[in-house]
Amino acid sequence: MKAFVVTKYKGPLQESDVPEPVVGERDVLVRVEAAGLNQLDEKIRTGEFKQLLPYRLPLILGNDLAGVVIEVGPKVQSFKPGDEVFARPDKDRIGTFAERIAVTEADLALKPATISMTEAASMPLVALTAWQALVERANVQPGQRVLIHAGAGGVGSIAIQLAKHLGATVATTASARNADFVRALGADTVIDYHNEDFEQVLHSYDVVLDSLGGENLKKSLRVLKPGGKAIGISGPPDPAFAREIGLNPLLRLAITGLSSSIRRQARKLGVSYEFLFMHASGDQLRNIAELVDDGALRPVLGQVFPFEETPQGLRTLSKGGIRGKAVISNTRNLETSTDTRTNP
Repeated sequence: MKAFVVTKYKGPLQESDVPEPVVGERDVLVRVEAAGLNQLDEKIRTGEFKQLLPYRLPLILGNDLAGVVIEVGPKVQSFKPGDEVFARPDKDRIGTFAERIAVTEADLALKPATISMTEAASMPLVALTAWQALVERANVQPGQRVLIHAGAGGVGSIAIQLAKHLGATVATTASARNADFVRALGADTVIDYHNEDFEQVLHSYDVVLDSLGGENLKKSLRVLKPGGKAIGISGPPDPAFAREIGLNPLLRLAITGLSSSIRRQARKLGVSYEFLFMHASGDQLRNIAELVDDGALRPVLGQVFPFEETPQGLRTLSKGGIRGKAVISNTRNLETSTDTRTNP
């Protein structure tokens, strides 16, 4: 089986022959038709997350997929060969930059019927991130005000649509070139991050979804109303995350120290900060698929690379500038999208 493998941290992504996946009793073997490219893949390759996600190398990268079921384990009940599916495999079983992958039944869902394989592959990780931030963590309600940073990006472009579907008033940061694009997704207020300071414009927000971290996160706390919540997906990790993934006491102490400043600042302002590292969930993907087929969510497919150009695709992604999501396709008939324009 062909796959793209990283053999050492900061090393190149190389095409290689690897053993066929082992299909457990509750596993589903999927022929990968398309796979999403994510910043997470690049962070894993460079070793940025090696303390939090101690993968053993060599490692097949890739964190989401769309494809066709070709085999099921003896205890699988929800899928059969020929089903079209999509998934974000569990963090311990990544590897979608390959021709085939075995995915736990619980992490898998039927692909939305109204979109293509490449469009479906663009959704699992970013849509689950948006769902877990806005529904699971923030419990966004109609009439609330939500700020979503980097609205033209992979997570942001889905989060805007989801927040609007939930009945929120939505603000986002984006370049002037992408202003009309994010408004079309549902943003009510657009802050040009090149020329405007969102902290000077926005106030009394219920929720902020921050994908940038650093000073941007600190300023985000100050636009929240008392009792508001900032959810960060770029860090710093917090103690709850350290407990959730079972880090040893020493690493948990280190994580607590990394986030102590931002948590202390949040408490002084009467708001809260939570770090989110999304988790796999077939149940949530089924909810997302329904929203897609009902027209409430649409994928934003920025660029499609053929399978053999996976390393080039990851390098392009790391440079920024792709609107929505980048995807690799295992099919020769590469699908295109109207959302191929890039950020400045």
